[in-house]
Amino acid sequence: MRYRVLGGTGIEVSVHCLGTMMLGAVGNPDHDDCVRIVHTALDQGINFVDTADMYSAGESEEIVGKALQGRRDDVVLATKVHFAVGEEGPNRSGNSRRWIVREVEESLKRLRTDWIDLYQIHRPDYKTDIEETLSTLTDLVQQGKIRAFGCSTFAAEEIVEAHTVAQRRGLMRFRTEQPPYSILARGVEKSVLPVAQRYGMGVLVWSPLAFGFLSGKFRKNQPIDMTTGRPALRPNQFDPTLPANAAKLDAVEKLVELSDDLGCTLPELAIAFTVAHPGVTSAIIGPRTMEQLESALKGASLVLDDAALDRIDEIVAPGANLYEPNGAFANPALEPVRRRRLLTDRPAA
Repeated sequence: MRYRVLGGTGIEVSVHCLGTMMLGAVGNPDHDDCVRIVHTALDQGINFVDTADMYSAGESEEIVGKALQGRRDDVVLATKVHFAVGEEGPNRSGNSRRWIVREVEESLKRLRTDWIDLYQIHRPDYKTDIEETLSTLTDLVQQGKIRAFGCSTFAAEEIVEAHTVAQRRGLMRFRTEQPPYSILARGVEKSVLPVAQRYGMGVLVWSPLAFGFLSGKFRKNQPIDMTTGRPALRPNQFDPTLPANAAKLDAVEKLVELSDDLGCTLPELAIAFTVAHPGVTSAIIGPRTMEQLESALKGASLVLDDAALDRIDEIVAPGANLYEPNGAFANPALEPVRRRRLLTDRPAA
């Protein structure tokens, strides 16, 4: 396992980060099996674990907390805040001081720890002044409840704004960004990654397997079961008759040919690609089963040379997206209600 420094924090993390979104009701409800997955990852050299308060409504954090008993000091633990956890309603989500202060306490309880190494804002909140958010996070660092904080899926201009406000107001700043990044979704190469590099931010990327398209499970001219798993949840992302999905499948065939030439699997190639970018610190792997974890770990030492990266560039151009990552970089300024109408009060639940 290789290790890199997380931005300017001085914290060393593995280039593979264990993502735990699939641990719990959404993916694997067997807590004992999930704990074994975490322990196996740690035994293989992973020291970076990422979760979020909203994953399976807090269940993922509970599993992680259980798994880290007796091993907490050896792990760089990251979690996130923004989305509603359980019951939705006014003031039960977002990036306000009210919600962050409440949720950090809940995360600490579920994780069975006194501190969080990296506390991340899961998405931007256009109702809350960024100064309010940064001020709250700065207070949490000073209180010793978190060691550093970052953002997730922020657009480049939002990262710049946050750093500008932090500097002007004498607040601590975002030390990391967590964007979606894969061979099939390279849009962040245009501005997000360069901006993160400019500010010396660590970057941990999510969905390096492009929602499963780079797992090898979905192939051209082979039937896709649209009744289960992700295809059932998001048919528009998997229906092979749609041009965008056909383009992804065409790219996959070329990438399989490349991985065969390199003597590695498609998932190994996909993950190695993301950490080859000089702006990326770590790639999040999110296994649901032990088999998926073991498959991802096989490519931990794979390093792609310039010839392999050039061939990938020929298949998917730098900075190009063959699909828009779900839930990423949504711009409320483009919603019809904001383009064409006066803003109104929030409707009653």
